[in-house]
Amino acid sequence: MKKQINIRLVGITVLAVVATVLGITMVYYSLYQRQVRHDLAICAKLLRDTEYFESVHGDISLIHLSTDMEELRVTWIAADGTVLYDNDVTSDRLTNHLDRPEIQEALAHGYGEIVRRSDTMNENTFYYALLLDNGTILRVANNARSIWSVFLSAFPITALIILCIVALCVALSHLLTKQLLRPIETMARNLDDMDYDAPYKELEPFSQIIKTQHADILSAAKARQDFTANVSHELKTPITAISGYAELLEQGVPQEQQDHFCQEIRKNTDRLLTLVNDILRLSELDRSPREPAFEEFDLYALASECMEGLEFAAGQRQVSLSLEGSACNMRGNRDMVKELIENLVANAIRYNNEGGKVQLRVYVEQRPVLVVRDNGIGIPAADQQRVFERFYRVDKSRSKATGGTGLGLAIVKHIVEIHDAKLILDSAPGVGTTVTVRF
Repeated sequence: MKKQINIRLVGITVLAVVATVLGITMVYYSLYQRQVRHDLAICAKLLRDTEYFESVHGDISLIHLSTDMEELRVTWIAADGTVLYDNDVTSDRLTNHLDRPEIQEALAHGYGEIVRRSDTMNENTFYYALLLDNGTILRVANNARSIWSVFLSAFPITALIILCIVALCVALSHLLTKQLLRPIETMARNLDDMDYDAPYKELEPFSQIIKTQHADILSAAKARQDFTANVSHELKTPITAISGYAELLEQGVPQEQQDHFCQEIRKNTDRLLTLVNDILRLSELDRSPREPAFEEFDLYALASECMEGLEFAAGQRQVSLSLEGSACNMRGNRDMVKELIENLVANAIRYNNEGGKVQLRVYVEQRPVLVVRDNGIGIPAADQQRVFERFYRVDKSRSKATGGTGLGLAIVKHIVEIHDAKLILDSAPGVGTTVTVRF
């Protein structure tokens, strides 16, 4: 990053210097041209005021101009374009000048001027023609270097200035880059400090995102650590029970106790299998990098299918099931939504009282809505924010007695997030629980 900043600063400096040199050269050359034209006009008017060009009938040989005027070419032209006098060459060697633009302009407006460019000589010739009172035209001319010639003559000093400025810019950019990045490096070292403010106002959103991500990473690491500890604890309980009952069977016990021990082994094996399946399912939802396949299906028909599959479990708990609603088409992953419904209804059955009721309702309110309501034991307000955490149980004894793993609602939360749905929990102890999913 430092290298890129330095390169860009140097590049900007070079461009700025070159652009400045070109701009100043063009401005000063324009001023220079204007000054040359102004000087030629003054020279022409001064020559006009001499006695040399008063009459065309005078002796041309008597015109003697100063030898200091070698760089200034003076030409006296008759009204018909004939050259009467030229201080550079004899007039008889010059052609008629009536067709020259500056002569035509002088005849029309009293004066005329033009610049003729010579690419081979890298020079420009400035002409100024002045109409005299006697009808003749006095023209003066001077050679001046072209803008390219001026630029080339200034190039060595310009290149030296550019090199000096670039060298200075390299040193300054290195210093400024260090000063600019030092607060950012300090901020990077203080990511753990949530109270540390961003050094620049522009970095506040970035700093907030980094802090949030850092907090999320720490939270995820703690959750993973807690999950590992909870998994170990949850697996240890049925495995210990199975091992203990198996050891007692090996030692030899009466037949009636053998039957009881076999039932306990079977129950703990079922619990262990359910727990492992739920753990694998959560891991699959956590690590799946791809979006699940979505399809169109009838939410009401799927809910009816789930209710039929849970009637036996509800009958064992003496809980009645009911389904309300009508056909409700939605787009989602059918298997996941089925798993969501089964977990919610199974939870409502598990944490219900004998003779209790579980009502499942499906309807459309702009979007598909699923409601699972029971009149069971309910959830205290202090626990309602945590019931969707992994292995969290409100009533641990009841959960284990009924075969709950503490992962069902965590799976529900995952599925809700995958479908970009909204999960609403409303519960009161002794009244019951209502869970609403708005897809």
